[in-house]
Amino acid sequence: MGLGLRLGLGLCLGLWLWASAGWVFAQSSTEDITQYRDMLSDSNPAELYIAAGEDKWNTPAGPKKTNLKYCDLGLGAGKLEGAAAQLPRYFKDTDRVQDLESRLMTCLSQLQGISEQSIIDAPFGEGPKKDLNEIVAYVVSRSKGAIIKVSTQHPKEQAIYALGKKAFYTQAGPYDFSCASCHSQDAKRIRLQELPNLTSPAGAAQAWGSWPAYRVSNGEFWTMQHRLNDCLRQQRWPYPVYGSDLTIALSMFMAVNANEGLYQAPGLKR
Repeated sequence: MGLGLRLGLGLCLGLWLWASAGWVFAQSSTEDITQYRDMLSDSNPAELYIAAGEDKWNTPAGPKKTNLKYCDLGLGAGKLEGAAAQLPRYFKDTDRVQDLESRLMTCLSQLQGISEQSIIDAPFGEGPKKDLNEIVAYVVSRSKGAIIKVSTQHPKEQAIYALGKKAFYTQAGPYDFSCASCHSQDAKRIRLQELPNLTSPAGAAQAWGSWPAYRVSNGEFWTMQHRLNDCLRQQRWPYPVYGSDLTIALSMFMAVNANEGLYQAPGLKR
Protein backbone atom coordinates (compact mmCIF):
# COMPACT_ATOMS: atom_id res chain seq x y z
CA MET A 1 0.00 0.00 0.00
CA GLY A 2 1.46 3.39 -1.01
CA LEU A 3 2.19 6.05 1.59
CA GLY A 4 -0.36 8.43 0.09
CA LEU A 5 -3.09 5.82 0.35
CA ARG A 6 -2.06 4.95 3.90
CA LEU A 7 -2.18 8.61 4.93
CA GLY A 8 -5.59 8.95 3.28
CA LEU A 9 -6.96 5.91 5.06
CA GLY A 10 -5.51 7.16 8.35
CA LEU A 11 -7.18 10.52 7.92
CA CYS A 12 -10.51 8.86 7.05
CA LEU A 13 -10.20 6.68 10.14
CA GLY A 14 -9.43 9.69 12.31
CA LEU A 15 -12.39 11.64 10.96
CA TRP A 16 -14.72 8.65 11.41
CA LEU A 17 -13.61 8.23 14.99
CA TRP A 18 -13.97 11.96 15.52
CA ALA A 19 -17.56 11.83 14.26
CA SER A 20 -18.42 8.71 16.26
CA ALA A 21 -17.16 10.39 19.40
CA GLY A 22 -19.06 13.62 18.73
CA TRP A 23 -21.45 12.95 21.58
CA VAL A 24 -18.62 13.84 23.92
CA PHE A 25 -18.95 17.52 23.21
CA ALA A 26 -22.54 17.55 24.43
CA GLN A 27 -21.34 16.50 27.86
CA SER A 28 -20.35 18.82 30.68
CA SER A 29 -17.22 17.25 32.14
CA THR A 30 -13.59 17.15 31.12
CA GLU A 31 -13.74 13.43 31.93
CA ASP A 32 -15.63 13.03 28.66
CA ILE A 33 -12.68 14.48 26.75
CA THR A 34 -10.48 11.83 28.36
CA GLN A 35 -12.92 9.11 27.25
CA TYR A 36 -12.91 10.55 23.76
CA ARG A 37 -9.11 10.43 23.60
CA ASP A 38 -9.11 6.87 24.92
CA MET A 39 -11.44 5.88 22.08
CA LEU A 40 -8.88 7.14 19.58
CA SER A 41 -5.68 6.06 21.31
CA ASP A 42 -5.45 2.62 19.70
CA SER A 43 -5.55 4.06 16.17
CA ASN A 44 -3.23 7.05 16.20
CA PRO A 45 -2.68 8.17 12.58
CA ALA A 46 0.76 9.43 13.70
CA GLU A 47 1.89 5.87 12.95
CA LEU A 48 1.68 6.73 9.26
CA TYR A 49 3.97 9.70 9.78
CA ILE A 50 6.34 7.50 11.77
CA ALA A 51 6.57 5.04 8.86
CA ALA A 52 7.21 7.87 6.40
CA GLY A 53 9.82 9.36 8.72
CA GLU A 54 11.63 6.05 9.08
CA ASP A 55 11.86 5.85 5.29
CA LYS A 56 13.29 9.36 5.14
CA TRP A 57 15.78 8.64 7.93
CA ASN A 58 17.20 5.64 6.08
CA THR A 59 16.96 6.84 2.47
CA PRO A 60 19.79 8.86 0.88
CA ALA A 61 18.53 12.34 -0.01
CA GLY A 62 19.58 15.93 -0.68
CA PRO A 63 22.48 17.18 -2.79
CA LYS A 64 24.89 14.91 -0.90
CA LYS A 65 22.73 11.78 -1.43
CA THR A 66 23.25 10.46 2.09
CA ASN A 67 20.95 9.16 4.80
CA LEU A 68 20.73 10.31 8.40
CA LYS A 69 22.38 7.38 10.15
CA TYR A 70 25.20 9.65 11.38
CA CYS A 71 22.86 12.29 12.80
CA ASP A 72 23.81 12.90 16.44
CA LEU A 73 20.88 13.94 18.62
CA GLY A 74 22.99 14.02 21.76
CA LEU A 75 23.60 10.35 22.52
CA GLY A 76 25.96 9.59 19.64
CA ALA A 77 25.68 9.20 15.89
CA GLY A 78 22.48 7.40 14.91
CA LYS A 79 21.43 6.63 18.50
CA LEU A 80 17.73 7.37 18.81
CA GLU A 81 16.51 5.40 21.84
CA GLY A 82 15.59 7.97 24.48
CA ALA A 83 17.22 10.86 22.60
CA ALA A 84 14.07 12.96 22.19
CA ALA A 85 13.34 12.69 25.92
CA GLN A 86 16.66 14.45 26.62
CA LEU A 87 16.14 17.43 24.33
CA PRO A 88 16.65 20.40 24.21
CA ARG A 89 20.35 20.22 25.08
CA TYR A 90 23.66 21.94 24.38
CA PHE A 91 25.59 20.75 21.31
CA LYS A 92 29.28 21.56 21.09
CA ASP A 93 29.46 21.47 17.29
CA THR A 94 26.88 24.26 16.90
CA ASP A 95 27.72 25.92 20.25
CA ARG A 96 24.05 26.37 21.05
CA VAL A 97 21.15 24.68 22.78
CA GLN A 98 18.92 22.94 20.25
CA ASP A 99 15.56 21.24 20.37
CA LEU A 100 14.70 18.26 18.19
CA GLU A 101 13.65 20.24 15.13
CA SER A 102 16.56 22.66 15.10
CA ARG A 103 18.99 19.78 15.65
CA LEU A 104 17.46 17.81 12.79
CA MET A 105 17.86 20.88 10.59
CA THR A 106 21.57 20.81 11.44
CA CYS A 107 21.75 17.13 10.46
CA LEU A 108 19.85 17.68 7.21
CA SER A 109 22.18 20.55 6.34
CA GLN A 110 25.47 18.94 7.32
CA LEU A 111 24.78 15.38 6.18
CA GLN A 112 22.47 15.84 3.20
CA GLY A 113 23.22 19.38 2.08
CA ILE A 114 19.62 20.56 2.50
CA SER A 115 19.40 24.29 3.19
CA GLU A 116 18.20 25.14 6.69
CA GLN A 117 16.67 28.32 5.33
CA SER A 118 14.52 26.32 2.91
CA ILE A 119 13.03 24.50 5.91
CA ILE A 120 12.57 27.70 7.93
CA ASP A 121 10.82 29.42 5.02
CA ALA A 122 8.47 26.55 4.13
CA PRO A 123 4.86 26.69 5.42
CA PHE A 124 3.95 24.22 8.14
CA GLY A 125 2.98 20.88 6.66
CA GLU A 126 4.45 21.62 3.25
CA GLY A 127 7.67 20.95 1.34
CA PRO A 128 10.84 20.41 3.39
CA LYS A 129 8.99 21.23 6.62
CA LYS A 130 6.58 18.35 5.93
CA ASP A 131 9.57 16.05 5.40
CA LEU A 132 11.04 17.22 8.70
CA ASN A 133 7.72 16.63 10.49
CA GLU A 134 7.77 13.00 9.38
CA ILE A 135 11.35 12.55 10.58
CA VAL A 136 10.35 14.11 13.91
CA ALA A 137 7.49 11.60 14.23
CA TYR A 138 9.89 8.71 13.70
CA VAL A 139 12.51 10.03 16.11
CA VAL A 140 10.08 10.72 18.97
CA SER A 141 8.52 7.28 18.56
CA ARG A 142 11.90 5.81 19.56
CA SER A 143 11.67 7.56 22.93
CA LYS A 144 8.10 6.62 23.82
CA GLY A 145 8.03 5.35 27.40
CA ALA A 146 11.36 6.95 28.32
CA ILE A 147 11.82 9.21 31.34
CA ILE A 148 12.26 12.90 30.55
CA LYS A 149 15.81 13.93 31.53
CA VAL A 150 16.78 17.36 30.26
CA SER A 151 20.07 18.79 31.50
CA THR A 152 20.76 22.27 32.84
CA GLN A 153 24.43 21.61 33.59
CA HIS A 154 25.94 23.69 30.78
CA PRO A 155 25.86 27.49 31.23
CA LYS A 156 24.06 27.90 27.89
CA GLU A 157 21.41 25.41 29.02
CA GLN A 158 20.92 27.47 32.17
CA ALA A 159 20.75 30.70 30.16
CA ILE A 160 18.16 29.45 27.70
CA TYR A 161 16.03 28.01 30.49
CA ALA A 162 16.09 31.46 32.11
CA LEU A 163 15.10 33.02 28.77
CA GLY A 164 12.24 30.53 28.43
CA LYS A 165 10.99 31.33 31.92
CA LYS A 166 11.09 35.05 31.18
CA ALA A 167 9.25 34.56 27.89
CA PHE A 168 6.65 32.35 29.60
CA TYR A 169 5.69 35.13 32.03
CA THR A 170 6.04 38.09 29.64
CA GLN A 171 2.72 39.81 28.92
CA ALA A 172 2.41 41.49 25.53
CA GLY A 173 0.21 41.91 22.49
CA PRO A 174 -3.20 43.60 22.17
CA TYR A 175 -4.71 41.36 24.89
CA ASP A 176 -1.72 41.64 27.25
CA PHE A 177 -1.46 37.83 27.31
CA SER A 178 1.42 35.64 28.39
CA CYS A 179 1.87 31.88 28.29
CA ALA A 180 1.26 32.01 32.04
CA SER A 181 -2.18 33.54 31.48
CA CYS A 182 -3.43 30.07 30.52
CA HIS A 183 -0.79 27.69 31.83
CA SER A 184 0.31 28.66 35.35
CA GLN A 185 -2.56 27.38 37.52
CA ASP A 186 -4.18 24.01 38.20
CA ALA A 187 -7.70 23.09 37.11
CA LYS A 188 -8.07 25.75 34.42
CA ARG A 189 -9.81 25.11 31.13
CA ILE A 190 -11.28 26.72 28.03
CA ARG A 191 -14.74 25.19 27.60
CA LEU A 192 -13.96 21.44 28.01
CA GLN A 193 -10.30 21.77 27.05
CA GLU A 194 -8.02 21.37 30.05
CA LEU A 195 -5.10 23.77 30.29
CA PRO A 196 -2.09 22.02 31.87
CA ASN A 197 -0.15 23.94 34.48
CA LEU A 198 3.28 24.11 32.85
CA THR A 199 4.90 25.39 36.04
CA SER A 200 4.21 22.12 37.89
CA PRO A 201 6.07 18.85 37.22
CA ALA A 202 2.85 16.91 36.62
CA GLY A 203 1.34 19.51 34.29
CA ALA A 204 4.56 20.05 32.36
CA ALA A 205 5.05 16.30 31.94
CA GLN A 206 1.46 15.91 30.74
CA ALA A 207 1.94 18.60 28.09
CA TRP A 208 5.58 18.30 27.08
CA GLY A 209 5.53 14.52 27.21
CA SER A 210 2.63 14.20 24.76
CA TRP A 211 3.93 16.49 21.99
CA PRO A 212 4.57 16.23 19.04
CA ALA A 213 1.10 14.91 18.29
CA TYR A 214 -1.46 14.11 15.63
CA ARG A 215 -4.35 16.59 15.66
CA VAL A 216 -7.60 14.97 14.64
CA SER A 217 -9.37 18.30 14.14
CA ASN A 218 -7.20 19.22 11.18
CA GLY A 219 -5.80 15.83 10.18
CA GLU A 220 -2.16 16.86 10.62
CA PHE A 221 0.88 15.90 12.65
CA TRP A 222 2.07 18.92 14.64
CA THR A 223 5.55 19.32 16.09
CA MET A 224 6.25 21.38 19.20
CA GLN A 225 7.52 24.26 17.06
CA HIS A 226 4.15 24.29 15.27
CA ARG A 227 2.28 24.14 18.57
CA LEU A 228 4.23 27.07 20.00
CA ASN A 229 3.62 29.06 16.83
CA ASP A 230 -0.13 28.51 17.28
CA CYS A 231 0.00 29.49 20.96
CA LEU A 232 1.69 32.77 20.09
CA ARG A 233 -0.85 33.32 17.31
CA GLN A 234 -3.67 32.99 19.81
CA GLN A 235 -1.92 35.53 22.05
CA ARG A 236 -1.79 37.83 18.98
CA TRP A 237 1.99 37.91 19.16
CA PRO A 238 4.11 38.01 15.99
CA TYR A 239 4.95 34.59 14.60
CA PRO A 240 8.37 33.40 15.84
CA VAL A 241 11.11 32.34 13.46
CA TYR A 242 11.09 28.56 13.10
CA GLY A 243 13.93 27.09 15.19
CA SER A 244 14.69 30.42 16.87
CA ASP A 245 16.13 30.75 20.35
CA LEU A 246 12.73 31.97 21.61
CA THR A 247 10.94 28.76 20.62
CA ILE A 248 13.80 26.61 21.90
CA ALA A 249 13.80 28.55 25.18
CA LEU A 250 10.07 27.98 25.71
CA SER A 251 10.61 24.28 24.97
CA MET A 252 13.51 24.19 27.42
CA PHE A 253 11.35 25.76 30.13
CA MET A 254 8.64 23.14 29.66
CA ALA A 255 11.03 20.22 29.30
CA VAL A 256 13.05 20.98 32.42
CA ASN A 257 9.84 21.45 34.42
CA ALA A 258 8.73 18.05 33.09
CA ASN A 259 11.88 16.23 34.24
CA GLU A 260 11.29 12.74 35.62
CA GLY A 261 7.93 12.57 33.86
CA LEU A 262 7.03 10.03 31.19
CA TYR A 263 7.67 10.80 27.53
CA GLN A 264 4.61 9.58 25.60
CA ALA A 265 4.96 11.25 22.21
CA PRO A 266 3.66 11.08 19.60
CA GLY A 267 0.40 11.97 21.25
CA LEU A 268 -3.13 12.33 19.94
CA LYS A 269 -4.97 15.63 20.30
CA ARG A 270 -8.41 16.94 19.41
